[in-house]
Amino acid sequence: MRQPITGYHRDDEGHWVAQLACGHNQHVRHEPPFINLPWVVTPEGRDSMLGIGLACKKCDEGALPDEQPRED
Repeated sequence: MRQPITGYHRDDEGHWVAQLACGHNQHVRHEPPFINLPWVVTPEGRDSMLGIGLACKKCDEGALPDEQPRED
């Protein structure tokens, strides 16, 4: 099921994680040649993808929402 990106945060290792409208989190990584997501590496690129849908496997599996980071 495709879910729109609503925001981002970094995990404990510094990797970017997309926050989806469904309440799930999904890592987004640019690791050529295996994963090609160049938009991840700049703030402008990430902002350009807000609202764009990503396939959410957790929704397909009926998983409960993930814990979201607190905003300070």
